[in-house]
Amino acid sequence: MFEKTVLPGGGRIGKLTTRRGVLATPFFMPDATRASVRGLSTSDIRETGVEALVVNTYHLYLQPGTELIQKTRKESADPEGVHAFMGWDGPLLSDSGGYQIYSLIHKHADMGRITDEGAEFRSVLDGSRHLITPERAIAIQFDLGTDMIVCLDDPRPNDASREEIVKAVDRTLRWAERCRAEYDRQCEARGFGDATRPLLFGVVQGGMHVDERRRCAAGLAAIGFDGYGFGGRHVDEEGNFLADILAATAAAIPENSPRFALGIGTPSDIARCHALGWDMFDCVIPTREGRHGRLFLWAKPQIPNSKLQFPNQVDPDFYRTINIQNEQFKEDFSPVDPICDCELCRQYTRAYLKHLFKVADPLAGRLASMHNLRFYMRLMKALRGEED
Repeated sequence: MFEKTVLPGGGRIGKLTTRRGVLATPFFMPDATRASVRGLSTSDIRETGVEALVVNTYHLYLQPGTELIQKTRKESADPEGVHAFMGWDGPLLSDSGGYQIYSLIHKHADMGRITDEGAEFRSVLDGSRHLITPERAIAIQFDLGTDMIVCLDDPRPNDASREEIVKAVDRTLRWAERCRAEYDRQCEARGFGDATRPLLFGVVQGGMHVDERRRCAAGLAAIGFDGYGFGGRHVDEEGNFLADILAATAAAIPENSPRFALGIGTPSDIARCHALGWDMFDCVIPTREGRHGRLFLWAKPQIPNSKLQFPNQVDPDFYRTINIQNEQFKEDFSPVDPICDCELCRQYTRAYLKHLFKVADPLAGRLASMHNLRFYMRLMKALRGEED
């Protein structure tokens, strides 16, 4: 299922086998939260080199709902509903939605509560009340038909008290046991074997407390999962990268399991996390920033044309960003990045892209998002030591 090689200077490269194909690690998954990467077709996404996407259980449960996706499943030759619904035939990972539910309740106490039974919340769409239990979270993801699914966990902010963190870890472990039991039940009921079942990921909580991170990881490993994720924020309240926490959590996860750094995000943080032993990444950053005109560029002349070389000892200045909406680009007729091979950089100029943003043409966000995704895919190749 997962094969890996530890690099001499730190980090790992490998292969993760899913029922929809093999993914070379490390890899990055754009967030298709509501079964779409905003503004991009699946053909656009494929053109950038992306092989896997992340959808969100909470959002798809509320809209369009699993009933409609199940109808898609019946109407399509594709046996897995959300793949057919969104026209994507590659691997899909579904996040449990626990972070979104907790964030909703944390910001608006009247919107719900977290109990030992599950997460009770009111829909932001129509105010209707819902209860997502660990069992329900797993069942919904089986109904979606995704290829990698994530346990419901109890996330807490890094500045939470130690007492609150301990309780969250306790609940995360209890929920993980229930998720595992429901997962096994669903696999048996649906006739899934090793080659046809989705992969199941547990999530390591523990906040800023290394001992709680280790306790959570050990408890999850005792239950047994295909992979393990980093739960919570990877930066502190001042935005400082939590290298010690990330390193300790990675070391606490079983060596032969994929390590999923949920929600991590910037190119530099991905490179640093990879060096600490993390294998999988997802974030909205490349496409969200692209829609606002912020573009990622390789720093020159560090990156040669044939191979991007910096997998272990990462120079923090291996890339830079520009805001194409700045006035300085009004008469700049050069490519956005002359060593990029995306559609934007092959066919258009900085001046033209700035013009598209100025007149609010949707093409602007599409081209910028594709450029940023292409940058991320080339970054993944560089971290794997592959020819570009």
